[in-house]
Amino acid sequence: MSEMLNGCFADTEYLEVTARSGHRYGVWVTTPPGYAESTDPLPLIYVVDGNWAVGLTAPLIVTQADPYLTVAPYIQVSVGYAGEEAAQWAELRNRDLVPPGEPVSDEMLTTLAAARDSGAMSQEYMDAYLDLLADTHADVFLAFLTEELHPLLQSKVRVSESGHGLFGYSYGGLFALYAWLQDASPFATFGAGSPGVAATDSQVFPLIAALSEPGAGGSSQRLHLTLNEAELLGPIPIYREIGRNLLTVVAELQAKGRTEEVSKALLHETHLTGLQASFLSYLKTCHTRSASAHGDERA
Repeated sequence: MSEMLNGCFADTEYLEVTARSGHRYGVWVTTPPGYAESTDPLPLIYVVDGNWAVGLTAPLIVTQADPYLTVAPYIQVSVGYAGEEAAQWAELRNRDLVPPGEPVSDEMLTTLAAARDSGAMSQEYMDAYLDLLADTHADVFLAFLTEELHPLLQSKVRVSESGHGLFGYSYGGLFALYAWLQDASPFATFGAGSPGVAATDSQVFPLIAALSEPGAGGSSQRLHLTLNEAELLGPIPIYREIGRNLLTVVAELQAKGRTEEVSKALLHETHLTGLQASFLSYLKTCHTRSASAHGDERA
């Protein structure tokens, strides 16, 4: 497996890790250009949905060598599923990326039923999908990243003390937003692309309501939100619902005085094509050489 992946992704090593929860994860570790010739420790940027996202995001590690950009050096850690579960990543992500107690909206149920009726998914798949949404554990997966995987990687690659990031898209974006609202350490920056806030009574809203007023120095953790134009203005109801809910998230964060640490971008993409563009937007906004230097000072 590692041999094949090294042929597909330059400077990428693959490992499998069994969490305390008993779940087994596939982890792709991609080092940047010049890593072998350097001795400098680097921040880690974690990307969830690794089975899908690694092929679209890991190649962007070369952007830190682009003379037209100011992306700071980093090591990418893509986290997905291993073995036979790799084929079930689209369902298993519901368990790991969705906050505990997250409601399933009527629009989501309508969307799934329409997919079943059109033949895009079977009743069995729909039932399995909903079963995982009924028992979600983003808190357990977040603890795996911060308490188990991060210390393990510190023993395998040169890891800096600060400046680490977390990026996710769709339900992964919901996970990144949830982690930011939890002040999850060791992350300094969070990228939440088209976060799957599919319900108006999402668990993120009470978490936002519970945020304290920012201190004089502001928060040391930055959040970058992206949304795709086609989601907000297109014909698909579930994406419009997610777009409207994200606008509500932005408004409530502004009301909490969180303008300084939250950045936003509207991308000219669809939900399917937006992953790579969202990740690049996050890198160019939150992981620049100047931002990384400030992050080191705050840490």
